[in-house]
Amino acid sequence: MMMLKDILYKVSIEAVSGATAVPVNQLHFDSRQVSLDDVFVAIKGTVSDGHAFIERAVNQGAVAVVCEKLPEVMVNGVTYVQVADSHKALAIMASNAFGNPSENLQLVGVTGTNGKTTVATLLHQLFTKAGFKVGLLSTVKVLVGDEEFPATHTTPDPISINKYLQMMNDAGVEYCFMEVSSHGIHQRRTAGLVFAGGIFTNLSHDHLDYHKTFAEYRDVKKSFFDQLPKNAFALVNVDDKNGLVMLQNTKANKKTYALKSYADYNAKILENQFSGLLMKIEDNEVWSKLIGSFNAYNLLAIFATADLLGLEEMEALRLVSELESVSGRFQYIVSETNITAIVDYAHTPDALDNVLGTINDIRTKNENLITVVGCGGNRDKTKRPKMANIAASKSSKAIFTSDNPRNEDPQTIIDEMETGVQPTDFKKTISILDRKQAIKTACQMAEPNDIILIAGKGHETYQEIKGVKTDFDDLKVVKELLKQLDK
Repeated sequence: MMMLKDILYKVSIEAVSGATAVPVNQLHFDSRQVSLDDVFVAIKGTVSDGHAFIERAVNQGAVAVVCEKLPEVMVNGVTYVQVADSHKALAIMASNAFGNPSENLQLVGVTGTNGKTTVATLLHQLFTKAGFKVGLLSTVKVLVGDEEFPATHTTPDPISINKYLQMMNDAGVEYCFMEVSSHGIHQRRTAGLVFAGGIFTNLSHDHLDYHKTFAEYRDVKKSFFDQLPKNAFALVNVDDKNGLVMLQNTKANKKTYALKSYADYNAKILENQFSGLLMKIEDNEVWSKLIGSFNAYNLLAIFATADLLGLEEMEALRLVSELESVSGRFQYIVSETNITAIVDYAHTPDALDNVLGTINDIRTKNENLITVVGCGGNRDKTKRPKMANIAASKSSKAIFTSDNPRNEDPQTIIDEMETGVQPTDFKKTISILDRKQAIKTACQMAEPNDIILIAGKGHETYQEIKGVKTDFDDLKVVKELLKQLDK
């Protein structure tokens, strides 16, 4: 058992009622999980406020309650700790409760709108190839050495993060690469963690349903770099105008990377084809199986990080050339009739623009590019018309369909997308509500040498409609449909 005073170490406390020299069992922010001698942290969530469940937690045996507002009725024998920010308190307490596991490995956080999963996953791949024991906390999965766990959020809650990091300590993991989402930063899920470095990929339109303004979204990302310690590195993409903003107040070692601007780490694209990329990184030619200029940025960030973490330059370049693409990120197959189908997670205007730009750079324009795209329900509505406009203007044909409508009417989402299409592009678009039918139509429309892009869901293996998740894998679906047409 732990002592309450020990897990409160470094927490900013405003008031205490009761003793802190008491043994406690586990830490919880969900009152339903509380049992005898546990600590309940009341946090204000987006849906409900934990302060409403303090009484329930105490009735279930909580010996201590951490909250922003003390309850009117306080039970004898229970310790109440008032804090200014219970999200931050939870994160610091979780680190303490698990023995501050982030201090025992090199933890690198990756943030930005696009590229987080690719950069974190490929860094995990590179350091594993280099012979190290490595951990990964990503949107797609959690890896503790060779052991895999399903991911529920881009950035998990602080208790889960520290539990995984402790497991990594036990497994002898030396490096961990972690996606850090804007939600995770804003909700202080990474407070209390000790980072060896932070990477900024880029910033574009996303999550404005949550952050309200682009400036707020940018400043939340920036706060991650503001909190990095001085012995960490802060590596940013300076081809993105927000790159230097991230470095403004950081105490960390400032490093930059770019394809177009002067930077500490530079690269140039020499060849960009469906078979891969030929790049010049720091005056060395490197071939990669990954495709597109956005992946050139990702690969440069990965090389720079490997260098900053002490890998020898030529070894890092060799390993960069061996990297395999990430699930649902520009994955493609070619049918027997020579139709190329690409599946990509692009679910923001900027990501879709990048993927279509990459395809248009590579293709000869003698073939058609058919894009299947939808937008998620209960998410940022302002990006819907923008994504439809990009899909219609940069494709030969665009098919608007359902993504994960969640609890919204799929037809309403498509109607909102259609408002962004320019009159000159109307004739290039069709709408098909059922996603499988939309992909099937794209396959039937495609001629030999044509290209089909299926955007939005990438690695996801489900579709969420009216709160119900059903099996749906874009890559699997398009493979089967193209196989049927090949017969």
